[in-house]
Amino acid sequence: MTTADSDWDVVLRPRLMPYVAYVAAFVIATTGIVVGFLLKIRYTGAIIQPADQVAMGGLGVILAAAILLLATPRVRAGRAGIGVRNILTERIVPWRDVVDVSFPRGARWARVDLPDYEYVPVLAIQSIDGERAVVSMDALRDLLAQYRPDLTQE
Repeated sequence: MTTADSDWDVVLRPRLMPYVAYVAAFVIATTGIVVGFLLKIRYTGAIIQPADQVAMGGLGVILAAAILLLATPRVRAGRAGIGVRNILTERIVPWRDVVDVSFPRGARWARVDLPDYEYVPVLAIQSIDGERAVVSMDALRDLLAQYRPDLTQE
């Protein structure tokens, strides 16, 4: 069951990582295709068939598609809980299971802390995004205080 982004209070995505993924995917796909064309330019003693050339280009495209998965991280938070999509699948953590949202010192991305010292990494909030990551963490912490007021009463 999927829900639209409008059903969530906050939808957060990384800022720089998608651009890095797009550039890297373009470079790898282009390199695979160019190498596929250049395989028969000069005779080296190896027997290169057209299928080998197509396979080289296809491999570049497949690797590029895999790299583009790094552009998909997202975190959504709302009444249902926190929905974390890192690469392929989304995991929705109900608020009753959320202990905290944290960004440990030296970490590259945030995490949703669960009971028993478990956590879910949140690739949508990355340290490389700087101030944007701080604003995103503040938004998640505000929602945590709203939906789990029992955690903030001390």
